[in-house]
Amino acid sequence: MASQVLGLEEETGPNPGESELAVNPFDGLPFSSRYYELLEQRRSLPIWAARFIFLEQLESSPSGVVLVSGEPGSGKSTQVGEDSGSGQTEGLGNWLFLGQGGKGGGAELCGVIREIPQWCAEFVLARGFQKGRVTVTQPYPLAALSLALQVADEMDLTLGHEVGYSIPQEDCTGPDTLLRFCWDRLLLQEVASTRGTGAWGVLVLDEAQERSVASDLLQGLLRDARLGNLPGDPRVVVVTDPALEPKLQAFWGNPPIVHVLGETGRSPTPVYRDTVPTDRVEAACQAVLELCRKEAPGDVLVYLPSEEVKNGMQKEEISLCCESLSRDGGSLEDQGPPPRVLPLHPGCGQAVQAVYEDVESGARKVVVTHWLADFSFSLPSIRHVIDSGLELRSVYNPQIRAESQVLRPISKCQAEARRLRATGILPGSCLCLYPKSFLELEAPPLPKPRVCEENLSPLILLLKRRQIVEPGECHFLDRPAPEALMQALEDLDYLAALDDNGDLSDLGVILSEFPLAPDLAKALLASCEFDCVDEMLTLAAMLTEEAALRRALEHVDGDHSSLIQVYEAFIQSGADKAWCQARGLNWAALCQAHKLRGELLELMQRIELPLSQPAFGSEQNRRDLQKALVSGYFLKVARDTDGTGNYLLLTHKHVAQLSPYCCYRSRRAPARPPPWVLYHNFSISKDNCLSIVSEIQPQMLVELAPPYFLSNLPPSESRDFLNQLREEMADSSTGSESPSTQELGDACVLQ
Repeated sequence: MASQVLGLEEETGPNPGESELAVNPFDGLPFSSRYYELLEQRRSLPIWAARFIFLEQLESSPSGVVLVSGEPGSGKSTQVGEDSGSGQTEGLGNWLFLGQGGKGGGAELCGVIREIPQWCAEFVLARGFQKGRVTVTQPYPLAALSLALQVADEMDLTLGHEVGYSIPQEDCTGPDTLLRFCWDRLLLQEVASTRGTGAWGVLVLDEAQERSVASDLLQGLLRDARLGNLPGDPRVVVVTDPALEPKLQAFWGNPPIVHVLGETGRSPTPVYRDTVPTDRVEAACQAVLELCRKEAPGDVLVYLPSEEVKNGMQKEEISLCCESLSRDGGSLEDQGPPPRVLPLHPGCGQAVQAVYEDVESGARKVVVTHWLADFSFSLPSIRHVIDSGLELRSVYNPQIRAESQVLRPISKCQAEARRLRATGILPGSCLCLYPKSFLELEAPPLPKPRVCEENLSPLILLLKRRQIVEPGECHFLDRPAPEALMQALEDLDYLAALDDNGDLSDLGVILSEFPLAPDLAKALLASCEFDCVDEMLTLAAMLTEEAALRRALEHVDGDHSSLIQVYEAFIQSGADKAWCQARGLNWAALCQAHKLRGELLELMQRIELPLSQPAFGSEQNRRDLQKALVSGYFLKVARDTDGTGNYLLLTHKHVAQLSPYCCYRSRRAPARPPPWVLYHNFSISKDNCLSIVSEIQPQMLVELAPPYFLSNLPPSESRDFLNQLREEMADSSTGSESPSTQELGDACVLQ
């Protein structure tokens, strides 16, 4: 088989002068001259020497699994090539193409070009497509999109036909798609809803060292499924950094490993500082300015711990660094044009594309980023790296159902990946803003697995969908803490997603269909009973896409209604970008919210859930929307205990304050904070803030929350008050049931 596939490349890979009429076996059309140019670059990669052994192992692996291990820059995941000006970006709207380079720009290597997926496509072609196609997962949606674009260019194929991608709110595939790039969470949902492997014959799990929840769980499900027992003789390729290789080898039962050597002699030796600076931003800025004064050629990549916080609520280190460098860059006029300073993090939206564009004036680019750019981004013009050695991560605490912002050292694996970013033909540099002992003594070998740091409720819902009764039965690369699994099960039980046997209830099956957090999906389903589906669809999309609140568009009923008001104003403006910019709104996030809303509406229509007409702004709709929210978010309720805005959370005894950007905080004194509120997020930080908050009535909580939830609350004055209120309401309804109570009781069917 390997020799057959190898022969395919030998047939299609001569110089254009030798084979003018060579035909692409995937679409039957003649190869373009660009194909041969890119093929010559591919053959120069270190990974090309491993091509034959990879195909041989893929064919003969007894377990159906092959590991590919190589350092960043070896070509296993990225090739650096010329511009990707194939013209295939037309019709893709406002999506960003990460790794897409322009012509020139002082770098001969640019763009992301996949090798392993192309060889897998040749493998299934040699099989005559009788045993499925090829699916490649990525930990970030935009990386999947970008790689699909690059591979289509490399293979001389059409994006959306033979090569496609699947990411949230965008499925660019068709019946002829033989190679699909996919966000790993989407593929996990597909696998959870089927008993086999789905529509793939070869699955490539890329960037396994990122340790995303979906990647780890996919490996656990596939190992438990025993590939050899599944129809179609499927194959799995796991691509990873060498640091994770021993763990994966043990997990998969010693499968064959293909080692890819990195290029030597071109990576810089790191220079360490004697002490950790007290002001990381200032130290990073000074290091950048010093590089510019030395006129060292090449662009600069700066790693800091944190990005701009969600919803633009607080300026963090990336934003501060960019502002400082932009302000001080003018002092470098004697050394040439001032540097162009660019942020790189998920909140940048459309502006991310600027890091891949050429600077016409010849100015140096300074890209300021964080952990997001450790593995998944190709920045070929970078010759200098400044590394803070720290990362700020959100870590979920299941005991208090809250996220905390944890500042911690990066792993040794991440530090090495950052150093190799400065690898290139020209000599580069890597400045570490910490002592060498800091890395050796405090940094773990690998990034911490996200499955041990995230809320596991969505994960457990998928496992139950897969009919794994006990989550402990699933194999994990690193097993989550028992209390995290138990808390997730408890939350799903409160939401009525589980039956008395611990299996998915009928409601739980429906919840698992939605690409939403379980509590938000429950609120959306409850809106069917309370006739506010139109408003909850908008709210679900806005909360998921984390669109920003603006005080100019506040609603008197709270932050949730303010989000709906922002969305409706955005639609009335014709989704105008200038309108968003004038009001400080994130146009890209609002566009994504619009797409997600349409997807949710289509899903509700497909499973024949009742819809309702828009009624936003009416008093009845205000009450109905509150009921729907309480039905899903009764676990996230807090009470102002002293009238000063100190909120005691019901499920534990933590005290929190409203976010400074909450609409209730912006009202003129002597406005009193609402006594009972429902919140979307509670984050443990310097101020322990509740974000996205709306006032509710305690009677709604008593009526809509499960009785055993109220009984299980920790002892407090609030619990005693709610239990007393429940008794009073029960006494008042004895003997006769008012129409409103009967209506509410019918709605509780969703519980």
